[in-house]
Amino acid sequence: MAPEETTWKFGRKLSPKEIDAAVLHLSSADPRLGPVIKKVGRLHIRQGLQPFQALVEGIIFQQLAGSAAEAILGRFKGLYGDRFPTPAELAATEDVRLRETGLSRRKAEYLKDLAKRVAGGSLDLDSLVHKTDEEVISLLDEVRGIGRWTAQMFLIFPLGRLDVLPTGDLGIRAAVKRLYDLSELPTEEEVEALGSKWHPYCTVASLYLWRMGEMGGGP
Repeated sequence: MAPEETTWKFGRKLSPKEIDAAVLHLSSADPRLGPVIKKVGRLHIRQGLQPFQALVEGIIFQQLAGSAAEAILGRFKGLYGDRFPTPAELAATEDVRLRETGLSRRKAEYLKDLAKRVAGGSLDLDSLVHKTDEEVISLLDEVRGIGRWTAQMFLIFPLGRLDVLPTGDLGIRAAVKRLYDLSELPTEEEVEALGSKWHPYCTVASLYLWRMGEMGGGP
């Protein structure tokens, strides 16, 4: 188990105490989610990505199945010796090399726009740790190809915010459909309404719903 330390090089980690408090609240507040939490067990949260890396991954993974995105990510990192590039390195990479990894023309453009903004200083990622959730989303939305979903992934992972519910995420919507035995995929508004009882721990609820989808089967 990780030490109960909430600060790190960028943003914050979710501490074991926070996760335990979230599990207690969610299990009590939502009888449907409680069995999912029990079945999944202790969360193993991927934390440690630096902000630029997290946004690069977010753009690559948009609208792709996990396996396809992982393959492209592997080839992308291969361009730089199996590591993430610096913003300056990515900004200087020829589009044709990025396209050879399997990236679409549009995603290659998005990555270059992000890299140029960060390398040039017009987007200060380190400052986002001090912003509210909506301020972070608004600032990141100015980057081509970064919308609300990618910004929310940024809030959850490198920033470690506790109360983020990505209502537009297909995996979340599918898990909510199964969790509540709905006949159709819920709208974003319906997910928000059903998830209102999860506050102030929507992030942890989301992590369990994603894990539920990966495991398959019912709660």
